[in-house]
Amino acid sequence: MTTTTLNAAPAAPAPALDGPRAILRLEALGLLVGAVTAYALLGGSWLWFAVFLLVPDVSMVGYLVGPKVGAVLYNVGHSTLGPLLLLGGALILGLPQVFVLAAVIWLAHIGMDRTFGYGLKYASRFTKTHLTG
Repeated sequence: MTTTTLNAAPAAPAPALDGPRAILRLEALGLLVGAVTAYALLGGSWLWFAVFLLVPDVSMVGYLVGPKVGAVLYNVGHSTLGPLLLLGGALILGLPQVFVLAAVIWLAHIGMDRTFGYGLKYASRFTKTHLTG
């Protein structure tokens, strides 16, 4: 009996969840849990939380222009810098609580994405992130 093999390249193995990646994913889980807890303590509406949780993903529209623009816009929407600046500015300037809640939802989104392995993007390809190498 003979067997035939296909000439297709084998699928690339999933990146290992090694030390640094495991730590980054645990940190992300902590961010998610902390943001959801803060939202609950602030008394925000869970309907609004659900409605706005995926808003940062609108930043993926940049990939319609190309991978470089897509990666930049995606990273702007998925870096903790934006929501931390919003949160700090809202607290320092005494802005209405809606700004604090928006920052917390944004942080929850980032924590959720990174917990599931979706990291900041490289321009080379959409699937290459700081969590996948």
